[in-house]
Amino acid sequence: MKLLRYGEKGSEKPGLLDADNQLRDLSAHVTDIAGQALTPAGLAALAAIDPASLPIVPGQPRIGACVGQVGKFICIGLNYADHAAESGMEVPKEPIIFNKWTSAICGPNDNIEIPRGARKTDWEVELGVVIGKGGRYIDEANAMEHVAGYCVINDVSEREWQLERGGTWDKGKGFDTFGPLGPWLVTRDEVSDPHALDLWLDVDGHRYQKGNTRTLIFNVPQLIAYLSRCMSLQPGDVISTGTPPGVGLGIKPDPVFLRPGQTIRLGITGLGEQRQTTVQAD
Repeated sequence: MKLLRYGEKGSEKPGLLDADNQLRDLSAHVTDIAGQALTPAGLAALAAIDPASLPIVPGQPRIGACVGQVGKFICIGLNYADHAAESGMEVPKEPIIFNKWTSAICGPNDNIEIPRGARKTDWEVELGVVIGKGGRYIDEANAMEHVAGYCVINDVSEREWQLERGGTWDKGKGFDTFGPLGPWLVTRDEVSDPHALDLWLDVDGHRYQKGNTRTLIFNVPQLIAYLSRCMSLQPGDVISTGTPPGVGLGIKPDPVFLRPGQTIRLGITGLGEQRQTTVQAD
């Protein structure tokens, strides 16, 4: 299934994209693509619905973040060896964990706001993993049973605040609009191998990032098992698994950063595409 949320920000409704790419309304069956709807039982109930029985949503409504009511937005740093190299950092021996605040979450095509005074706003296309079955101390061998599905994430980052102003990475990662999710949550059964997906990102038509999840340092089961030793994982938690090379910070000899008025397009095989315009924050 391709599950999504549509409508005005803060008032999104649950939806499903059918085999003909028509948006169908799920409001009669679930209140949101969140929490219990993402558990194995919740997804099984949605899968049992005949899409043709659902109302077609007219027009072209705004697409919201594909998961609602996210409890934790967990990110993994330097999880591609070639990205670590371009950043001038060592390949990590254990996963590097940081957070995005849930207030950073926005729709896949919403504007990205460059913060006031920011000089080094950057892009990062990433595979998102959405938890469906909660737990802690999860065995790596069983970790995939805890996945509801996958999505595209742009881990937007302000490098000065992330790396130059003290403290942890969270500070430069969690500005409002720095976490576009979607367009869809593609359920686990429709992704035969999450470690064989192409990722790409363009800015103003120039391709900066091109990679494949096969080169992840820590794969999805390893990440879930590791994270579940640090915290309990709950339905609807989102894990952003890291970015391949090609970020603006890594461009030599002169890094390239975002400015207002640019267009970012990014996508992952089978998971859809995002398109954002950069604007100056009020």
